[in-house]
Amino acid sequence: MTDLRQALHDYLTVRRQLGFELEQTEAVLEKYVNFMVRAGVTQITTELAVMFAKLPVDADPRWWRQRLGIVRTFARYVATIDPSSEVPPEDLLLARQRRLAPYLYTQQEITALLAAARALSPRLRAASIETVIGLIATTGVRTGEALGLDRADVDLRDGALHVRAAKQKKQREVPLHDTTTRKLREYARLRDSHWPKPATPAFFLDAGGQRLTKSVFNYAFATLIGQIGLEGAGERARPRPHDLRHTLAVSTLLDWIAAGENVERRMPELSTFLGHAQPESTYWYLQAVPELMALIAARLQRLPEVLR
Repeated sequence: MTDLRQALHDYLTVRRQLGFELEQTEAVLEKYVNFMVRAGVTQITTELAVMFAKLPVDADPRWWRQRLGIVRTFARYVATIDPSSEVPPEDLLLARQRRLAPYLYTQQEITALLAAARALSPRLRAASIETVIGLIATTGVRTGEALGLDRADVDLRDGALHVRAAKQKKQREVPLHDTTTRKLREYARLRDSHWPKPATPAFFLDAGGQRLTKSVFNYAFATLIGQIGLEGAGERARPRPHDLRHTLAVSTLLDWIAAGENVERRMPELSTFLGHAQPESTYWYLQAVPELMALIAARLQRLPEVLR
């Protein structure tokens, strides 16, 4: 007999020690264990796993597949303790989810975003929103990583970020271009003139002297997108701040391909810069962006000439 609650506790503990956050995983698996307890069953079976995964019955099949995948990974762990536990096969509840292509901003659109942010009020709020947008666009850091920066994480002398608030709690150093460092210095002087003794160590502050939050930033960003006429652009309701990160990655790849660089050799470099755990996450850009595929196709067409 397997104590599923204890097994779940141990499973989450082990995976979190490896750096995974697992908020959604924990919520789903707690519901799954409760489901099993109500059913009076202590052994994982494929039949009950599928029955649980297909709740609610009117949910999107992609959600069913995701729930079953979470249970399947847990079942693999439990099977190491109780070999009689079943692991649901991979081919159950198949439902493909099309990954939406990122919106690629033009340089003119990024310039317009920055100008619109600069016109916000009060002045510190405008400067914070503008500087965060510029930082994401020039370094590719995630929104949460930028907003999670403390003053001690930003080296304004040598030009570097120490990113701590990253996925899976991994840390990395991000070098800054001289122009980016100069803009961050200008922002820091303005921020300190408004709040010389803030109650938070945050690098980016709101008008009240507190850390600029993601909800406040995202609301302001959505407003700016409407102001510059990009509402409805792309495959989503509107372009996202995260698409600035995609834009930087794609621009880098386009430059490498156009210059004849060995992209495969340099991909780990870009992956490390972006904070991807695996280069495979960065390779997705090659599949998702038509501009990249066009350049790759053109190089492949020239290959016979090169080989002659």
